[in-house]
Amino acid sequence: MADDITFYDDIEAYCGRLSVAQGQEVSLHVSTKAATYDVTIERWGATRERVWDQAGLPGAFHEPPADADARGCGWPSALTIDVPAEWRSGFYLVTLTAHGVPEGLATAHAGFVVRPATRQSKALLVLATNTWNAYNSWGGASLYTGGSEVSFRRPFGRGFLARDEVARDDRKARPFRWGEEPDPDGEIYQKYRFEQGYAGFVGSSGWFTFERRFVEWAEAQGYEIDMAISSDLDEVENLCDGYDLVLGIGHDEYWSAPEREAIERHVAAGGNYASFSGNTMFWQVRLEGDDADPHGTMVGHKYSAHRTDPIMQTDPTLMTGMWADPVVGRPEASLLGGGSAHGLYYRFGQALARGSGAFTVYRDDHWLFEGTGLRYGDLLGATHGVVGYETLGCRIQFDEYQLPVRAGGDETPEDLEIVAFTPASNLGVGEYPKSISALSDQGDLEFVAERLYGEVNEHTLRTVRHGNAVMVVARPNGDAGGEVVTVGTTDWVFGLADDPAVSQVTENVMRRYLGSD
Repeated sequence: MADDITFYDDIEAYCGRLSVAQGQEVSLHVSTKAATYDVTIERWGATRERVWDQAGLPGAFHEPPADADARGCGWPSALTIDVPAEWRSGFYLVTLTAHGVPEGLATAHAGFVVRPATRQSKALLVLATNTWNAYNSWGGASLYTGGSEVSFRRPFGRGFLARDEVARDDRKARPFRWGEEPDPDGEIYQKYRFEQGYAGFVGSSGWFTFERRFVEWAEAQGYEIDMAISSDLDEVENLCDGYDLVLGIGHDEYWSAPEREAIERHVAAGGNYASFSGNTMFWQVRLEGDDADPHGTMVGHKYSAHRTDPIMQTDPTLMTGMWADPVVGRPEASLLGGGSAHGLYYRFGQALARGSGAFTVYRDDHWLFEGTGLRYGDLLGATHGVVGYETLGCRIQFDEYQLPVRAGGDETPEDLEIVAFTPASNLGVGEYPKSISALSDQGDLEFVAERLYGEVNEHTLRTVRHGNAVMVVARPNGDAGGEVVTVGTTDWVFGLADDPAVSQVTENVMRRYLGSD
């Protein structure tokens, strides 16, 4: 297994669109060395329900173009599937099985979301497909391995959408048990994913790692949730209208300006937003394309954006760097109540390598903790290490009762309740896990210090070094708008299945905004 997972298997596929409405159709683009293959489609909710299959389809092999990572594969449509109106909104896994190829290389996965033709529930979950795409290196580069443009029209890396098992070792912030030593260099994770033949970033993004866990839990609790993807907020007018609650889960790192504005309008109009996600809205991106596919490519220059993004010549506020960068001037904390400039890593590399993996409860009388039995100072989520591997924090001070309150200076809303937090940290050169690729000339610590404060010195580095992961309730528009709940960690969903307190906190959010039905 090499880091390049392009055509690791003898069959690969992608959907022409990642999101379709009920009553529309989805095309499937397939390349295989097999003469024939089968296709099965399942809706993945609390359980996996087969809704469509076809066997013995003729195979054809198509080489991936040299620029598949940035421009897509351009393979012809192998088949088109009508999406009936009765297919419920949700995530649909496409499994392709090739005939007559070596064992272990015969399966591919693709996927798409069915969104409702008209609103069918009170809640909308927006899958973080921008972030899936950013981490996807199929066909060449990702935004982490030298790319500045990545296409949605290519297969996802092996393991992003489905894996054969739920494993403890597939996490970047792997919890360690009593008597074990932590794994700051990520060697256990890398050993696992190489043995399984999975893409390098399966622990960072994708349906199977994050959103799947939430959807399985929520539907098992009886909640009906409509579903969409990141780019739907660009493409579908008034997508959030009528929903009491919009949700973001897991690792929702990359947002375009139209996507952010859609959520801000929703909250300003009295709707609510809940983010059970870490490193949320850290990078601004743009969706570009041509007349046939206007949003097929995602642009993100990231660390070099202030030097290399052509938009700097026309509209610097759309620069594809940090939202908190002074050039953009829209820190994510102004909406979410926390941002990664004040807390980015936890149990990752040298950042809190021996941390408990839990939030410390401060405001135990808050509605978020109703029914949990948690008291002041208790740990929330330690069993499954729900804090990690990336986080959001805010500037904190203590009031006269030794309870955390907003310190200001980070553009968080004035109406902000900090109910729990734990220390988090930033990482500089030489502090990342040795087993992963990282910047060679600087780390996030140096980058954030330079972009926020204009220079890198002892003072600016210390200013951004120490931070926290927070649980907050924010009201960006005061009493005139809705609420934003931020549980600032990527790994919250790992505790949903069998940590009663984690489940109860999540249910408290759902009940507050959706009712008990």
